Amino acid sequence: MMVFPDFGGVGADSELRAVIGALLMFVLIIAVLMLVVSAIIWAIASSTGNAHTATKARIGAWVALGAAALAGAGVAWVNFLLGVGENL
Repeated sequence: MMVFPDFGGVGADSELRAVIGALLMFVLIIAVLMLVVSAIIWAIASSTGNAHTATKARIGAWVALGAAALAGAGVAWVNFLLGVGENL
């Protein structure tokens, strides 16, 4: 039994895939940029002894890392689920 999403049922399936791909690209770029900015602020705040700013920057770095990981792993997860769905 072949189970696969019917993108043909959507009127503009190629545009839908392009929009989703573009949004994923923006999410990854912004997450990586925020990770770099947070890491720089974390380093500067830690070296100057500003514990409050260092803590906020560390949280920002972890959130940006999580967002990048979730956005990057989203495609792999969906492909895995589609593969499992084909084997059911």
